[in-house]
Amino acid sequence: MNDFDFFTGTWDVANRRRTDFLDPDSAWEDFPGVSTASRHFGGGAHFDEIAFPTKGTAGLTLRLYDPAREEWSLYWSSSSTGVLFPPVSGRFTDGTGVFHGEDSYEGKPVTARFVWSGITADAARWEQAFSVDGGESWLTNWVMELTRR
Repeated sequence: MNDFDFFTGTWDVANRRRTDFLDPDSAWEDFPGVSTASRHFGGGAHFDEIAFPTKGTAGLTLRLYDPAREEWSLYWSSSSTGVLFPPVSGRFTDGTGVFHGEDSYEGKPVTARFVWSGITADAARWEQAFSVDGGESWLTNWVMELTRR
C-alpha cells in the first residue's frame, strides 16, 4: 500500500513530450516542471501538484489504493482543462508500477499506460504511452525524469 511513499517531497522534473500524442513522427518538446507530493491515509493515498512554469499550466494527480483489489487508481487533471481524466489502475511489481485505463485523445479512443520505474531515494522515471489497437502496440508520448530537490 505504501508504493508511492518514495514520491513524498519536492521534485525537479525534466519533461519530454510529443507534440501529437498519436503521431510517431511528431516532434518532441522539452520543458521543466516542479512537483510537490504528499502522503495521506497512512500511505493509501498520495497527491501531487506539478507546475510547468514555461507552459503557464499545472497538473495534479490523486492516487488511491484499493486494499481489496491490491491495486492503485491514478486520477489526473490539468489546469488547462479543469477536467478529471479517467483513471488508470494497476500495481507495482519488483519496483516498477504499471497502470492502464481507457481514455480518448482528440476524440479518438485510446488505452493509456503509465509506467513508474528507476525509483531510488532521489530519482524516478514516469512514462505515458497510448495504444489505439487495444494494447497490441504502444506509442510513448510523454516522459518525466524526476530528481529530488
